[in-house]
Amino acid sequence: MTGYDEMRGDGPVVRDLYAGVGAWLDAMPPALLSRRRAEAEFIFRRTGITFAVYEEGGDPDRLIPFDIIPRLIDAREWDFLHRGLAQRVRALNAFLADAYGSRDFLRAGRIPEHLVTRNPEFVPYMNGFAVPGGCYTHVAGIDVVRTARDEFHVLEDNCRVPSGVAYMLEDREVMMRLFPELFGAYRVRPVSHYPEELLRTLQSVAPRNCDGDPVVVLLSPGQFNSAYYEHSFLADEMGIELVEGADLLVRDGLVCMRTTRGLRRVDVVYRRIDDAYLDPLAFRPDSALGVPGLMAAYRAGNVTIANAPGAGIADDKAVYCHVPEMIRFFLGEEPTLQNVPTWQCSLEDERAYVLEHLADLVVKSVHGSGGYGMLVGPHATRAEREEFAARIRATPGRYIAQPTLALSTCPTFVGDTVVPRHVDLRPYVLCGRSSDPASIDVRMVAGGLTRVALPAGSLVVNSSQGGGTKDTWVVDGPAGEEG
Repeated sequence: MTGYDEMRGDGPVVRDLYAGVGAWLDAMPPALLSRRRAEAEFIFRRTGITFAVYEEGGDPDRLIPFDIIPRLIDAREWDFLHRGLAQRVRALNAFLADAYGSRDFLRAGRIPEHLVTRNPEFVPYMNGFAVPGGCYTHVAGIDVVRTARDEFHVLEDNCRVPSGVAYMLEDREVMMRLFPELFGAYRVRPVSHYPEELLRTLQSVAPRNCDGDPVVVLLSPGQFNSAYYEHSFLADEMGIELVEGADLLVRDGLVCMRTTRGLRRVDVVYRRIDDAYLDPLAFRPDSALGVPGLMAAYRAGNVTIANAPGAGIADDKAVYCHVPEMIRFFLGEEPTLQNVPTWQCSLEDERAYVLEHLADLVVKSVHGSGGYGMLVGPHATRAEREEFAARIRATPGRYIAQPTLALSTCPTFVGDTVVPRHVDLRPYVLCGRSSDPASIDVRMVAGGLTRVALPAGSLVVNSSQGGGTKDTWVVDGPAGEEG
């Protein structure tokens, strides 16, 4: 299963979009590519761009492999993706508002109630609370896969605390440093303004009683978190304080930050910790990572939390099945981006089909992430498939299944050879307060994080499973060509 080749299309000839990359690769000796790859690794290690994988001992010095051949998307393709992503995230925000509000979507029978109210990520504390600006997921990472020249599908939604954007930014920085001659062949849209756009989005949802310029902080679990580099990087790029729970307190209903000059009010908390640890008075009483009283200050309208607590119900892979209907119900539109066909094991007929076709399907836990808790049927052993069949029969509601997609491939430098490897794309969609009270403001930079499955034939792109990353170029054409 090779998939659509993004460089060559369906034939042996390089697509016009990749002509510059093809010529560059033809002129670049493998030994030089190897040296440049080693330079990129040195830069990443020197700047501390690491990612700890807890299941592998949490090595804080592990690098995510970086591939030095960029992935290209043309302006027409990006415009299509942009429309579809903006539409999807608007619908997801509307669904979250409804789930914690009037629940019209549930009452209309468009989604089983248990998928929402019994979801492990459902936060009853949010019931009846109107979030600032109508935004629940201020930063959404939507995973998109390509299966043919003009076919893109959404693989999953990440509306809670999506990560990886620092790698999108650092990948671009390294490529510009190491391969300026390749950039000279294209008109590549920038991504470096993402921190500025993120800060503007966060400031837009500050409480109405904010006095002066909103004070935004990034709340991190601390240096032992796998994504701590990203937390510190983004705080630095936005020019805001990186804080931990002990740096904040609630006084007279306001969230304040301890500084050398005394307490300073905080208006927006960009949290990078899970709901359960945000506030020991509202959630886990043993949490030492959160801020006592944070949720009370939030519900009083004195601080904004981004992303909103409870947004994780939209990450559920069973809820994912209902997003196209959300788009029709809340927006009155047909989905621009389609879901991957999905079987819900909680339904008897669909479960029977899945059990009969395990060798051909990918099975995922509805609450899983990072590539864990899944079965890739064609690559699994008989014993592994039988084990998953037993799991499905025991707890069918915990699993969904999808066809084994022929994900598109991009040229990738593996060892000392350029070979095709499967990729996906995670664009980052920002949602803030709009001047229209009935809408939200959606913005995104052109591109996203391309993840690449490095082992031959692998379809698992997650960094926790050995995947790497690529720089993603949205191009308006060859350099010097008018648009």
